[in-house]
Amino acid sequence: MPEDGDFYGKNGEPRKYDPTFKGPIQNRGCTDIVCCILFIVAVLGYIAVGILAWSQGDPRKVIYPTDSRGQFCGQAGTPLEKKPFLFYFNIMKCASPMVLLEFQCPTTQMCVDKCPEKFMTLLKAYANRKDFDYYKNFCKEGVTNTMGIPEILKLGLCPAMLTPSKPFTRRCFPALGQKGGVITVGNHSHFDDGTGNMRDAKDLVDGVKNATVVIEARQVVMKIFEDYTQSWYWILLGLVIAMLTSLLFIILLRFLAGIMVWVMIAMVILVLGYGIFHCYMEYAALKGEPGSNVTLQELGFQTDFTVYLQIRQTWLAFMIILAIVEVIIILLLIFLRKRILIAVALIKEASRAIGHVMCSLFYPLFTFLLLAMVIAYWAVTAVFLSTSNEPIYKVFNETECEHSRKTCDPANYTTSSMKAQCPDSECLFAFYGGETVYHKYLIGLQFYNVFLFFWCANFVTALGQMTLAGAFASYYWAFVKPDDMPAFPVFSSLGRSLRYHTGTLAFGSLILSIIQIIRVLLEYLDHKLKGAQNKFAKFLLCCLKCCFWCLEKFIKFLNRNAYIMVAIYGKNFCTSARDAFLLLMRNMIRVAVLDKVTDFLLFLGKLLIVGLVGIFAFFFFSGRVKAFEDTAPHLHYYWVPILTVVVGSYLIAHGFFSVYAMCVDTLFLCFLEDLERNDGSPERPYLMPESLRKVLNKKNKAEPAE
Repeated sequence: MPEDGDFYGKNGEPRKYDPTFKGPIQNRGCTDIVCCILFIVAVLGYIAVGILAWSQGDPRKVIYPTDSRGQFCGQAGTPLEKKPFLFYFNIMKCASPMVLLEFQCPTTQMCVDKCPEKFMTLLKAYANRKDFDYYKNFCKEGVTNTMGIPEILKLGLCPAMLTPSKPFTRRCFPALGQKGGVITVGNHSHFDDGTGNMRDAKDLVDGVKNATVVIEARQVVMKIFEDYTQSWYWILLGLVIAMLTSLLFIILLRFLAGIMVWVMIAMVILVLGYGIFHCYMEYAALKGEPGSNVTLQELGFQTDFTVYLQIRQTWLAFMIILAIVEVIIILLLIFLRKRILIAVALIKEASRAIGHVMCSLFYPLFTFLLLAMVIAYWAVTAVFLSTSNEPIYKVFNETECEHSRKTCDPANYTTSSMKAQCPDSECLFAFYGGETVYHKYLIGLQFYNVFLFFWCANFVTALGQMTLAGAFASYYWAFVKPDDMPAFPVFSSLGRSLRYHTGTLAFGSLILSIIQIIRVLLEYLDHKLKGAQNKFAKFLLCCLKCCFWCLEKFIKFLNRNAYIMVAIYGKNFCTSARDAFLLLMRNMIRVAVLDKVTDFLLFLGKLLIVGLVGIFAFFFFSGRVKAFEDTAPHLHYYWVPILTVVVGSYLIAHGFFSVYAMCVDTLFLCFLEDLERNDGSPERPYLMPESLRKVLNKKNKAEPAE
């Protein structure tokens, strides 16, 4: 490591020995008070926005479909309570380009108790009293048997035809299918449109917006839902196994850190090796099977994902990916073998620290609870804000009309001048909007909701980091462990963080939130410019996205280390961030190698837990093991519970190992400070454990004889 004066001049002076320093300073003052006040005001404003949204919003607009009068279908306590489905008079008008602009079909929509089940035209139904009584279920009020067909159609009281339909998202869509490659509706490829013309069933496809894809997607969703209902208790069991495995791993690390790290490395290599072997066996078994040589590009997207497992190219791709990961891990282990010894010593010390601060393992549950509250508040506020508009009604017509698409009032539209000038027009519900001051600034309130969500979420994460950092720092700097530690180190650190450093936490999380909101805006611009042909704009946007991604990673790294310094010394954010950065710069080689090697080893631990639980889930749910054939549930897609267990296992393992990672980072900074503060003499002994001193060839000199 460089020792010359120029190096230290650029990166600050090393920390001087202070005989009074005994770990996290207890006698400290409030930091970053201005930012604390700003955060409190912002949170109070956020609460005000929530109250305003809750008073103006109406989530029923999301839950229930809305008819042409702006009434909610199926809403309890209303006349439409028993009419939960929305019926379109002419679904083919939904294919109009105006739908993309106004998000509303230019056809009458009404609430019905059930969707039509058979083909019927008004002309044919009118001739049979029983059929006409059935037909009137899909007509507006006021239709009588004495009214003629021309009068009914002129007043727009009934649709010209009915087609067999099925409810989807509480809306009646034609029951489309395929028969011999031909699109059908109600098993018929043609239908009478009510005007005497025969139409192809495929004409309905645009009206329901690619209904065949929607139906396939619906079937997949229903099958996935059924799989969850059949396997949810086994999924919970898998997650419990992942939690117990993670906890066992942490406990074993506490007592057998060195052995466990090497066992973990060997197990990860073996698990990946088995994955490569299994993929090769599946690849070889499909040789000569009919259709197995089809490429993924030729197959395209399939809703039945098990089809992909019948193709050799799928297993070849899995095998190549696993082989690349295996080679990368082995090469890293070869080149970093010496640094791994120091990392193991650091992990051993982290294990001892966690052993003395066991309640730190359960702190992520508190962080998770706070994050769940933040996410829930943001989601509810977003729903109420997006549904706080008023119903807007517009004039819809089939013939030319000067009042087309103008706003109207449905209460008196039949007697208005617009109706007189355009007799065939209707005043229908179009969308939710408004012209008040509140509605004009609604997009600003949505933006504020998103920004405060980022700020509060980052604040909660930062609070967890500073709390754990203070607890583990009190362990490191305790001369006699655990006698010199606080009785409840986590609670003591949490109290200090909230009492003195709320402003500092708010400051660091504010900087990160600003960068994150800029990234969101860049993603929004990228989405809007997808159809643009300007390659320079795309290139510039790509560069900006990359730069801000790197900046976010750097700020997260800097904030994390700044919070550790705040937890120890109680200084403000800028001073702590500078001190942490200069300390890391003075030990650049150790930071670049040792800290990252430790992170890599902890990542291998998470990978091992996910791999073990994932392999167990695969053999159980796929029925590959005969012992589980009768026990395992029969599923449409066995990958659904496997994927759920794998993702859940990673989140659980990440929760446990995040405590380890914070402990390692805290001890690492304390370790660097220890090297600068002390020299191993009796007056200035190193506080690092003997295992670390041996690896670094450092030792404390014997006390002088009295």
